[in-house]
Amino acid sequence: MRRVAVTGLGLLTPVGNNVPDTWAALLKGVCGVGPITRFDASKIPVRIAGEVKGFKAEPWLTSKDTKRMGLFIQYAMVASYEALADAGLKGRFGETEAAKEVAPERVGVSISAGMGGLPEIQEWDRELATKEKKTTTPFFIPMIIPNMAGGQLSIAVNAQGPNTCIVTACASSTHAIGESARLIQRGDADVMICGGAEAVICELGIAAFASMKALSTRNDEPARASRPYDRDRDGFVLGEGAGILVLEDWDHANRRGARIYAEVMGYGLNADAYHMTSPAPEARGAEKCMRLAIADAGIDASEIGYVNSHGTSTPAGDGMEAQAIAKVFEASKKSLHVSSTKSMTGHLLGAAGGAEAAFTALAIHHGMIPPTINLENLDEESAATGLHFTAKTAVRKSLKYALSNSFGFGGTNASLILGKPI
Repeated sequence: MRRVAVTGLGLLTPVGNNVPDTWAALLKGVCGVGPITRFDASKIPVRIAGEVKGFKAEPWLTSKDTKRMGLFIQYAMVASYEALADAGLKGRFGETEAAKEVAPERVGVSISAGMGGLPEIQEWDRELATKEKKTTTPFFIPMIIPNMAGGQLSIAVNAQGPNTCIVTACASSTHAIGESARLIQRGDADVMICGGAEAVICELGIAAFASMKALSTRNDEPARASRPYDRDRDGFVLGEGAGILVLEDWDHANRRGARIYAEVMGYGLNADAYHMTSPAPEARGAEKCMRLAIADAGIDASEIGYVNSHGTSTPAGDGMEAQAIAKVFEASKKSLHVSSTKSMTGHLLGAAGGAEAAFTALAIHHGMIPPTINLENLDEESAATGLHFTAKTAVRKSLKYALSNSFGFGGTNASLILGKPI
């Protein structure tokens, strides 16, 4: 089976608008959560979010481009361009200098979004309500469809290979990465640009999650609101952004002298088959998903030194995931580090897995584990597991393998294992 290399990364997050800035902020324990600035949130119980700050689509996109793209598509495009440049593949495949040796039909795209163009739906619904003539922009439908992030990118860079969009709520982009790796392993592509993007910080998005009692209402302390595994957590914080990886056939990457951050070693996916939003009892789905990824990698759980947990800062989700991790790593949990980077970024929904897979690759590449900030008093359920949740401070550690978890509404689960390139 063909090996799969991670050769490029692109990030747009609440703590940084590129990979270097995001990574530096994570290691410093910087929180990107603050008061909502996109709209007047005074009448909504939740007035905080993890917004992308100071975003400029230029020079990556023209003003003509942005008028045709929803914000999540713009995020996906900018992060993808960064990832391609990082991989040394800048330009149109088969045409420009950097990418001319790469056959366009061997390059695929799989960029996910959990919800797509929600702000644009809200905006144009209001426009229609006030207009005498009931018309929208002709680009409205292409602005909101989740697969148009990948569609727009494939057009821009001439990627003529597999083009998919997996929508599985908060597991979307982890599934996109895992399935992209399998496309390369099967020989269906040599390069896959994959991950996810999300931009749903609008009145409709915040109000909807708030009505589910899912979001933190720590409005007066936004930087302390996202607190996975802490006994005083009261819900997750909605975030936004994009996380994109360039995956490549190992030999293909080596032939062109590409830098390799990590190797995709294993991928697991399954379903709780239990409840629309709550995890299965005894965390059976999450536990099995991680075991599937470990089996796919062909390694022993004791060889994994770090888990980037889904860790959303919700009472039910955190405790269940902690139980699952403890069961899978029972024999090696004393040497295992666990952290939730959502404590800093908030929850990027469909983009979370893409961003967190990039964080996991960076942890392996740099030998640094980002912390779980705001973890002041470990809750009883998590404390009982005996796991080390890497509270407050980053840890230097050489990693052979690391695992990233993503779980979504509907009971969908995904686990991804990355390894140090050898």
